[in-house]
Amino acid sequence: MAFTYFFRDLQTLEMICDHALPTLRAKSHINIWDAGCAMGPEPYTLAILLSERIGHMYFRNVKIKATDIDGSNLFDTIIKDAIYPREQVERIPKDIFAKYFVKDEKEDHYRIIDEIRKAVSFRRHDLLTLNSIGNDFGLILCKNVLLHFNEAQRIEVIKMFYDSLIEGGYLAMEQTQKLPKDVEHLFDPVVSNAQLFKKRPIE
Repeated sequence: MAFTYFFRDLQTLEMICDHALPTLRAKSHINIWDAGCAMGPEPYTLAILLSERIGHMYFRNVKIKATDIDGSNLFDTIIKDAIYPREQVERIPKDIFAKYFVKDEKEDHYRIIDEIRKAVSFRRHDLLTLNSIGNDFGLILCKNVLLHFNEAQRIEVIKMFYDSLIEGGYLAMEQTQKLPKDVEHLFDPVVSNAQLFKKRPIE
């Protein structure tokens, strides 16, 4: 799904920084999977927020793998170049925009600075194949896709996410998307006002 924009659902992203980041930054690397990234505003927003919280030196250890089914075959180029038109960046706080974006040669387009751009990579991926892209993620973000699946599909995808997380890793979902009862036992809720969960060890 391609509907998203920079700093969308900021509350959930801030909750990640407040509650998950203190645990994740104790690791030598922070590996993140943004599943259903559309054209990149969400993973780049998260990268900017993490950079603000942890500073330039440690941010070099952050790697965000952004995936989407990408029926248009355009997302790879858009995310790699990190160039966006004015209307897609107008919601960004002015101080953040000035710090992390530069004017591009193309009229009314702006490019994300290299430090942030290099932290995000893209690959085409269909969640319903249930084939994970890795098993070393400290955080999986899936906020704009699950609502398009039926209940059985959501359950199987979340099980895949569970297997893809490191011990004590975090899963963040859309604010309106509740965790299905069949997988509630796999996670502990972190906060009451966001869909942020911590992987529960198998007993």
